[in-house]
Amino acid sequence: MTATVLEVTHAAVEVQGAGTRWVAPTLVGAAALMWLVAIGVFVRFPLSELPVYFANRYLVLDATSLLFIVVINTVFLGICVYLYSRERNTPTLMQDIRSRSALMLLMMAVINVGLMANHLVLLWALIELSTLCAAPLVARGEVANPRAVAWRFMLYSSMSLLITFLGFMCLTQSASVRGVEINFMVDQLGSSLTQAPDAWQHLGLSFMLFGLGSKLGLAPLYGWLPETYEAAPTTTSAMLSSIQFNISVVAVFRILQIFHGLQANFISQELLVMGYLSLVVAAVQIMASSNYKRLIAYACVSSSGVIALGLSVGKAAAYGVVLYIVSNAFVKTLLFLTAGRMRSVYGTHEVGPLSGVIRTLPVAGLLFTLGIFALLGFPPFASFLAEMLILSGIVQAGNLMAFTLMCVMLTVIFVATGRTVFPMLWGQPKVQVTAPPQSWFTLLPKLGFVAVLVMLGTYTPDVFTDLLRAVAVSIGG
Repeated sequence: MTATVLEVTHAAVEVQGAGTRWVAPTLVGAAALMWLVAIGVFVRFPLSELPVYFANRYLVLDATSLLFIVVINTVFLGICVYLYSRERNTPTLMQDIRSRSALMLLMMAVINVGLMANHLVLLWALIELSTLCAAPLVARGEVANPRAVAWRFMLYSSMSLLITFLGFMCLTQSASVRGVEINFMVDQLGSSLTQAPDAWQHLGLSFMLFGLGSKLGLAPLYGWLPETYEAAPTTTSAMLSSIQFNISVVAVFRILQIFHGLQANFISQELLVMGYLSLVVAAVQIMASSNYKRLIAYACVSSSGVIALGLSVGKAAAYGVVLYIVSNAFVKTLLFLTAGRMRSVYGTHEVGPLSGVIRTLPVAGLLFTLGIFALLGFPPFASFLAEMLILSGIVQAGNLMAFTLMCVMLTVIFVATGRTVFPMLWGQPKVQVTAPPQSWFTLLPKLGFVAVLVMLGTYTPDVFTDLLRAVAVSIGG
């Protein structure tokens, strides 16, 4: 009787899947088209012609938006190719592939527009809209109660954005007290600010940085990130960590561009404290982690801490921060997608049952190893060069405490990650598993990510270096 039910269920899935075979290839085609448009924009608009405004100046194409449009659409193409390969080998994915693909495309459209937003309130609203698109994707996870995780993700996000909106209200109050009209256009808000001591302005800036920092997974409001990244499907974890993360980064960059030359010490101190806390939290949690996907999630918290420390210094560290953010988009995507491959074969995210992965899954094991090396800042990957530039900038700023803490915490994270991951990769196999074949087509994006990381760490084309430098200058570098 049970066998008959299983056969009927399998047959139903196959019949349902027959009508959705076109969805995943169409998603890959749409992602490829978006990537080609992003590259076309990159080629069509040289830095000398930027910024270019659209929609009554509510949208702007400048160095910041151009850089991140290229990065996120490149990452998204790799994610879609991975989903296409998983859908072919996982019949249950066919059941919701239409809604999943629609939500992913809608989320990408919202974020692409958000990257170009020249109005802080519009950018704020689009970040929240991207979260509304992401939450149903998180609810499709394979943990015990993914819907509860999705609701907590929504709650944390709403709380973070509410704090950010309180910052907008404080800036409005500051302008009202001084009898100044305020305009939240990124290129006009600076004229409404004052260099004189202003409690409302300080409070507004503090709320905005704290709220957006929470969206980046910075301590103390970081709790949503490891839980959500672990519970979400692999493609959703990659999109949250490498795509939605970057629209929040752009929002922080917009704040820094607006307050450039104003409240520099105040900004520095708040980012410094959040960066300190994030590195300490990440180091402690990674030492205790026995789940390789959660370990990657806490490594994302660590990366956010490094970014905050670099931004707190500005100037000499700014270029390193921008390079670090770009390289991390590819590192995190590579790790999450490869973790998804291991999860599909071993059926668990726990480190314990996995041993000798590089023998059972040679390609996936090698890619995961390269991703871990890039994550930990090994040469010749871009993260090594970026971390050296950030540390150099911290030393030039004379902040030896930040330099010492960052070095100590990164060392602890390195040792803790190696102790957990390397036996999993190179130990003696504990279980016998059957790995479905993986085509070279599905490996191309991951290999491309590795190539980009090596290129950024060794030789970066002048046109891309100029773009990175322009973004660094815009945030005070």
